Amino acid sequence: QVQLVESGGGLVQTGGSLRLSCAASGRTLSNYAMGWFRQAPGKEREFVAAISWSGTSTYYADSVKGRFTISRDNAKNTVYLQMNSLKPEDTAVYYCAARLTSSGVYGLNGIGQYHYWGQGTQVTVSS
Repeated sequence: QVQLVESGGGLVQTGGSLRLSCAASGRTLSNYAMGWFRQAPGKEREFVAAISWSGTSTYYADSVKGRFTISRDNAKNTVYLQMNSLKPEDTAVYYCAARLTSSGVYGLNGIGQYHYWGQGTQVTVSS
């Protein structure tokens, strides 16, 4: 069993930056691909980014490509999402998720593809 806890959310102005963290406990994350998803009010949860277990492969939604960067530190059992040039449409609850896999992450953009989820952290971007 993997427990995931997100942190780092908050209120930021348009154009600002935030860095989200996802700390894991229960198992080492080194065998897991990790993903970030988000859910805005009244909308479906959507994929944001994913990173392979080794950190060598990443995958982004088109809406965040070039602005967001996913990274991981397996020694700290933590995954990060650096968010720059934030827009009001980035406002959502952000969730991290884990999938037990040694494969790449291209195409790992479905909710059902991940085994464990955190509780989420709120990100609000004001205009």
